[in-house]
This record gives sequence, C-alpha cells and structure tokens, in this order.
Amino acid sequence: MTRLGLFFAKKSVNKSEISRKTGISRARISELTLNESTKLRADELYLIALAMDIKPCELLEFICEGLKLVKD
Repeated sequence: MTRLGLFFAKKSVNKSEISRKTGISRARISELTLNESTKLRADELYLIALAMDIKPCELLEFICEGLKLVKD
C-alpha cells in the first residue's frame, strides 16, 4: 500500500467517490493507492485533496513525510 493508500484508509475514503468527483479513473485511483512504483502527479494530488475537502498541502505533507535531502 502506498502513502496515499494509507491516507485513504486513515480517513475512510471511498475510492469510487473520489474517482467520480475528480474524473480520475477508478483503476488509476487503485493503482495510486496500491502500487509503490506508481507516481502521483501534482494535478491528481490537487484534485484528490479538493474532493476530500482538505488543503492540498496536508495531503502532500502526509505523502512526502520522511523524505530528506541528500547530504553533501
């Protein structure tokens, strides 16, 4: 499960409703929540956040939690 998938589970999000509200296919939503190698695009993140009625930065911060810059 991806960080987006964890966020959906934490918030009890209905994937079909997110798909309907955003226009992102149900298959793509499933791919984004289950497949670690799938990349979430900025426009998708923004639409998903709007559909969930949250600020996009809240979703971004959760998904990117733990990322660090490379040390020189």
